[in-house]
Amino acid sequence: MKKTVLLTGGAGFIGSHLCEDLLRSGDWRVVIVDDLNDFYSPDIKRANLAAFADSGDVEFIEGDIRDAETLAGIFAATSFDQIVHLAARAGVRPSLTQTKLYYETNVIGTLNLLELAREHGVPHFVFGSSSSVYGATCSVPFKEDATIRKPISPYAATKASGELLCHTYSHLYDIRTVCLRFFTVYGARQRPDLAIHKFTRLIAEGKPVPMFGDGTTRRDYTYIDDIIQGVRAAMDHTATKHEVLNLGESQTTELRRLIQLIEESLGTKAIVDRQPLQPGDVPITYADITRARELLGYNPKTKIEDGIPKFVEWYRSAATATAAP
Repeated sequence: MKKTVLLTGGAGFIGSHLCEDLLRSGDWRVVIVDDLNDFYSPDIKRANLAAFADSGDVEFIEGDIRDAETLAGIFAATSFDQIVHLAARAGVRPSLTQTKLYYETNVIGTLNLLELAREHGVPHFVFGSSSSVYGATCSVPFKEDATIRKPISPYAATKASGELLCHTYSHLYDIRTVCLRFFTVYGARQRPDLAIHKFTRLIAEGKPVPMFGDGTTRRDYTYIDDIIQGVRAAMDHTATKHEVLNLGESQTTELRRLIQLIEESLGTKAIVDRQPLQPGDVPITYADITRARELLGYNPKTKIEDGIPKFVEWYRSAATATAAP
């Protein structure tokens, strides 16, 4: 018998990949809630949805997680076995200028979903958090038991708040919660504002690539297939009541090396525009994935040297499809 999952943010990058994977398994009915906001083109999200619209038992509801009344109607109509909550206002830099919107979406929206999970007895809640919660003060590699009381962007603060709410509801109402700290996810359908997609587009078009700082900042870049493996394992996790887990590749890549890998994959030299470091950016992200390996069997396989060519191949095919008459 199929189980039913509420997937928020299912029209987005990670969410659409997760939905495809769930539908392929044949074990899940997926109800997607996404507001198709204009943080980036809603047409991209609609195309993501169209890719699996006829692939299985899936329902799409256009709705905003800030709207408690709309969410209540969804829960009244459908009984859910799980919630996978990926909807969020994303990005560090926009959160500096739209702080209230980020708080309302990422904190109040998460609270709305946890309240409805409590009210309707949904036993399992997976929350998409972020490596940004570690801030700039944690020792590397980042471990889940590090103190996260010093976020350096509103976005990071909202994700830390979401984790705390998950712990509270797990403790008080016996909801199993798994908070997944994603580390710079990339791959096919990556958001166009994110570095790998943005740099690929600019280099391909012969336009300057903004490099903030001297190019030595490091990120733990995680391929989408590895992230989906981790999320699916988190959905199956029953051994503990509340967990916070890193999902990364557990290797770091300098910004200037990232640009080099994109150059090599495209066969085009980048025009680098050096700019000052940006407020809210951290110098390094680096995941210790020991606990995710132990509890989830998480086993990332795609190194950045293999993932970038895969991404560039997708980018070229998508660009060709868009340009076709």
